[in-house]
Amino acid sequence: MNYQNAQFYTSFGRLSQMPKSDRTEIAFSGRSNVGKSSLLNKILNRKALARVSSMPGKTVTINFFSLENLFFVDLPGYGYAKVSKREKEKWGELIGGYLNDGERQLELVFQLIDIRHAPSKEDIMMINFLIDNEIPFVIVFTKADKMKTSKLAARMEGFSREIPCFEDITSVRASAMTGEGIEEIRSIIEEVASGTLPQALPPDANDEYEDYYDEYNDDDGLTEGGYLKPHSK
Repeated sequence: MNYQNAQFYTSFGRLSQMPKSDRTEIAFSGRSNVGKSSLLNKILNRKALARVSSMPGKTVTINFFSLENLFFVDLPGYGYAKVSKREKEKWGELIGGYLNDGERQLELVFQLIDIRHAPSKEDIMMINFLIDNEIPFVIVFTKADKMKTSKLAARMEGFSREIPCFEDITSVRASAMTGEGIEEIRSIIEEVASGTLPQALPPDANDEYEDYYDEYNDDDGLTEGGYLKPHSK
C-alpha cells in the first residue's frame, strides 16, 4: 500500500452532510492535543495532509482521507476545557453520531491516548463506548518519544489498572517524531484493508477468556488475540 497516495477527500461539520458509506473506514479518535493529526501524517508519510492546529479543540469537523479502498476518518478531538458548552455538545453529536451509524463500514477505531498521562475521564468513556457498542478498536499510546524509559514500565502498569479490559486490548506505542510503532499500525491497517482482520473476542471474553480458548481450537476458525470487540452483557 502506497501511503503517499492518500488524499484529502472531504470534511463534514454536520451528520446530515455525510453521504452513505461506500468503502471500509478506519477512524482515529482521541483527546484534543493527543497528536492525532501528526500521527496521521506520519502514517501516510505526508508532512501536512492532516492539518495540525496550534489551538487544541479548534477542529470541529469529521475529516475523510482516501487511500485505495479505504477512508481514514479523523474524528474531532474531545475533552478540551476552554471551549463553550455548545461546542462540546457539537463534538459529542458528531463523534457519537458517526460511531452510532450502523450503516457505515467502520471496521476499526484507533483510540489515541497520550502515553505520559493517565487516561482522562473522556478517554475511559470512549473506550467503554467502543466496548459496549462492539466496535473493534486498538489503543495507540502517542508521544512515546517524550516518555522517559525509566518511567515507562510504571506508566504501562498504570494503564493496566486504569483501562478496562486492558489485558485483552491490542495496543501500540507510537511516536510521530521517531516513527516508533508506525509500521505496526500500518500492518494493522493493511489487515483491515485486505479483509483479514482477526475475529472478535467471543461473548463474555472479559470474564472467561482462558476458559473460552481452552474449549475451542484453531480448527474452529477462531483467532486468539486480535482487536477487542467483546459483546455487550
